[in-house]
Amino acid sequence: MKSKIFSSIIILCLSVNIIFAQRLKDVAYLNGKNTEQIIGYGLVVGLAGTGDSYRSLFTIQSVASMLKRFGITVPQTDLKTKNVAAVIITANLNSNLKSGAEFDVIVSSLGDATSLQGGTLLITPLSGINGHVYGLAQGSISVGGYDINTSSGSRITKNHSLAGRVPRGGTLKESISTAQVVSDEISVFLKEPDITTAQNVVSSLNQKFGSEIAKASDAAEIKIAVPQDRQNNIMAFLSEIENVNVIVDDIAKVVLNERTGTVVSGQNVKIQPVTITHGGLNISIRSYPIISQPNAFSQGKTTTFNNLVPFAAQDSASTIAIKGASNVQEVASALNSLKVSPRDIISIFQALKEAGALMAELIIM
Repeated sequence: MKSKIFSSIIILCLSVNIIFAQRLKDVAYLNGKNTEQIIGYGLVVGLAGTGDSYRSLFTIQSVASMLKRFGITVPQTDLKTKNVAAVIITANLNSNLKSGAEFDVIVSSLGDATSLQGGTLLITPLSGINGHVYGLAQGSISVGGYDINTSSGSRITKNHSLAGRVPRGGTLKESISTAQVVSDEISVFLKEPDITTAQNVVSSLNQKFGSEIAKASDAAEIKIAVPQDRQNNIMAFLSEIENVNVIVDDIAKVVLNERTGTVVSGQNVKIQPVTITHGGLNISIRSYPIISQPNAFSQGKTTTFNNLVPFAAQDSASTIAIKGASNVQEVASALNSLKVSPRDIISIFQALKEAGALMAELIIM
């Protein structure tokens, strides 16, 4: 039996002649900016029978401990927790947030619940890796999916219903520590360190402010000397720095996603002269049953013999010659003309890389 799977191929191309400038705040961050990842353990209530079962002992213990705080003592053996689920709450805090600020939190199931749809997160403390509590979280969970099981055993699902968000469900009680901004010198750090990009940032800053105020220390850090007349209003100066347009120099990359059949190539990708031959070999085995009938009065039995005959067929090969493609547009056009599947596209790129014809870094997701 032979089956064919048709998959879509998405190839994103950027012209090599187009140069895009980005704001400095989009590719770098100023010194003093800090982030803190926080985590907490809590309970989600109000579920429609989709919570943790009796096998999740930590959920039962948590419910019993919570009820004791309200002066209610219930034996754990008498608790039924199908409407309750134990969850882990995570969030990222920015150093610019101050006490009282609200932020989103992510809620993920910890036990054997089947869905968090319609649940409400009870107030939960959120702490950092040092154990210090920075904020609290509480609110209704937005799942964006569902998981419905019927009595007959059928199941209908959409997206993932065991993890969701509580928009603005977190409240910051204490700001995280941040480095003080020095008034006479500041540093800018590239999110993706690159020597050429760092030099482009230096050139853009010096051109903007008309003096040699910026200097690159390495591929990631650019030190900026704040002019004397701008030190009185450092925040206005930082705002101007963030909005300076810079040209980002990227490494030539080709990213392949085998699951979705997506091929994304950067603008600096080139390919040397090469010839690609693509052909498919289809092999099928066909069954021809043969019935063996014995002669009369031979005391033999009628038998069936299954004769398996293999067949092999070679599709017409497609050959294309690339005469030194100058940009991704020509590479994509050449590969599309082969009309191959995403898996074959990935194989061709791997072969090009092994042959030394692909002038780019190959990343397979």
